[in-house]
Amino acid sequence: MTTNSTTRFSNRVNDYVKYRPGYPAQIINHLQQQYNLTTDKLIADIGAGTGISTQLFLEAGYRVIAIEPNQPMRDKAIELLGNWPGFKAQNGTAEDTGLATESIDAVIAGQAFHWFDAGKTRTEFERILKPNGLIALMWNERRTGSAFEKEYDELIIKHGKDYVQVDHRNIDAEHIGAFFNPQPYQLKTFYNEQVFDLDGLKGRLSSSSYMPTKDEEGYEAMITDLQALFDKYQQNGAITIQYDTNVYTGMVKPA
Repeated sequence: MTTNSTTRFSNRVNDYVKYRPGYPAQIINHLQQQYNLTTDKLIADIGAGTGISTQLFLEAGYRVIAIEPNQPMRDKAIELLGNWPGFKAQNGTAEDTGLATESIDAVIAGQAFHWFDAGKTRTEFERILKPNGLIALMWNERRTGSAFEKEYDELIIKHGKDYVQVDHRNIDAEHIGAFFNPQPYQLKTFYNEQVFDLDGLKGRLSSSSYMPTKDEEGYEAMITDLQALFDKYQQNGAITIQYDTNVYTGMVKPA
């Protein structure tokens, strides 16, 4: 993880919690059926942020250690999830988790893999995983097919600072294949969506690290454009943002 990636969400924690999409519950069924990921297995959520992906597994009955280097985000995860008996949070990065060797049954990374140093992360995951341990990399990829989706993406490119550089679409099959190599990986895609009123859409846009915040230059112009876009496409006062939730799974450490 770069230094920038560990701090860049610090001033967006509340928007992140309120407006970022969760993950479809079908992911749990998929991992249980395909990889026998029973609820007695210990999960490490790497780059856990405020605990959005952690919560999915806690609700399904797993014990989860959330590894997150950003203190405001980690503190928020503890605030939100600290009452779960299976939850633990600690400081660490993908490249240096601080976890014991061969202590983890499955590693998950939700919405964070594109921040990792892939080579060092692969080495660290091999170290902390038990033999036949599972890796599941997952993120919500916003669809850009409809007229609204195309214009919303254009708005982000127009007003965003480094969106093109940090977009999840920069992680392609070649990157994923290289990470799991020489072991195979599997891709499973699930549908996901969020429905927003105008305030919600503002919050969703502002939760992204590459968009200007309220006290930065360019914010008002961005919101003016967003208001016009919402007015153009809203139906009954709402806009739907659709996602493909991509889940890449594999075992890099066969028994």
